[in-house]
Amino acid sequence: MPVSHRELADRLRAAYDAGAVAPLRDGLEPTDASGAYAVQAINTQVWQSEGRRIVGRKIGLTAQAVQTQLGVDQPDFGVLFADMEIANGGVLPFGKVLQPKAEAEIALILGNDVMDPGATAETIAAATDRAFAAIEIVDSRIADWKISFADTVADNGSSAFYVLGDAKPLNGLDLYSCGMVLEVNGQVASLGAGAACLGHPLNAAAWLARTLAALGEPLRAGDVVLTGALGPMVALNPGDEVKAIVGGLGSIGFRFEEKK
Repeated sequence: MPVSHRELADRLRAAYDAGAVAPLRDGLEPTDASGAYAVQAINTQVWQSEGRRIVGRKIGLTAQAVQTQLGVDQPDFGVLFADMEIANGGVLPFGKVLQPKAEAEIALILGNDVMDPGATAETIAAATDRAFAAIEIVDSRIADWKISFADTVADNGSSAFYVLGDAKPLNGLDLYSCGMVLEVNGQVASLGAGAACLGHPLNAAAWLARTLAALGEPLRAGDVVLTGALGPMVALNPGDEVKAIVGGLGSIGFRFEEKK
């Protein structure tokens, strides 16, 4: 008999401290979206009850190649909490992650609620207050990153931390053809462009808005939206200095703390 969603949620929360666990095959089929989001929701509620504050959402699986790899035809999302933000130029503590990777993204902060289940890129543009260069530090509580779609969704979209750069007004920015360079220790580690994110970062944000509106949990004014990777993610090692430059949005960075 499959284990319950609550048991899977408990297992994932424990993994943050006890270490990564095996894929969740004993309770979730690899493409079980509804079950995986149910597990995610349980942990979201537990964390909120412990005082963590939701500040937005992250979008994952925005690259066609990654969707194909995991056997799905849609992105996924996870929840962002206030304690996930690292200051630009700050430090990612070694003991806070298990097997971290970094990816450069474009982040949005909304100025208005987005309630429309038919939201488009234009809807998002009209609702967006500011845009930022961002780095998302993803992590997996699943051993060796051997994830299915259900694994990563249940595991809060493989989320961990994020860094935001300086705010820019959306008007005048080219989020489609803007280039991205991610450097690790001064060496180019990943290249990309806005178009790599579901064809356009605003397309990804519109997908999220439609999905959440249909669930009765719409995006709200003030929400942070990490729209998805602009290029391949890069595994991190203690001591790494990470910097990302996104055309029109400037540069951001952080340091991954040495093992103590």
